[in-house]
Amino acid sequence: MKRIIFATTNKDKVREVKMMLEGFDVELCTMKEAGVDVDIVEDGTTFEENAIIKAKTIMEMTGEIALADDSGLEVDYMDGAPGIYSARFLGEDTSYDVKNNYIIDKLKDAKGSERSARFVCAMAAAFPNGDIETCRGTIEGVIAYEQKGTNGFGYDPIVYVPEYEMTTGEMAPELKNSISHRGKALEQMKEVLRRRLQI
Repeated sequence: MKRIIFATTNKDKVREVKMMLEGFDVELCTMKEAGVDVDIVEDGTTFEENAIIKAKTIMEMTGEIALADDSGLEVDYMDGAPGIYSARFLGEDTSYDVKNNYIIDKLKDAKGSERSARFVCAMAAAFPNGDIETCRGTIEGVIAYEQKGTNGFGYDPIVYVPEYEMTTGEMAPELKNSISHRGKALEQMKEVLRRRLQI
């Protein structure tokens, strides 16, 4: 079974991606499990650039295939913010409860389609021969008027998906994983890995 190192320290992302890769013939291990301890400076200007920076750094350190994702929330009313700064929005140690309420407050005068927003996930795989492949997944929604749901993490409680009449924070993990930005990007990445690794 081919080992792939997931270039993240985010336990929630690891849990989601491991769940989505169940039954797929690779062993996904964390940086910690691979004995890698490094602070990666994400100074790209797009989700793709940041995902590539992370995957490439870990691949070069270990000589193994590395997978990374960079994801975030784009709120149209806020000119696409927080975007690539989603994790660091309002300061790295600021709780998502505070971040979510801040966004809700910013949109207090926004109505209907003005509240449009989306989760974006760019995924990158870096291979030991130097090749890099990227995929992108999105899920469209609107910013809710209040936080709802305790499933998921981050901005999940404020992104309402009209076709399911709930926020991604209210969705069962199986449903969220099947329609989420990360789920869509990972499905594409699985095809890349199947082709590359002949699995």
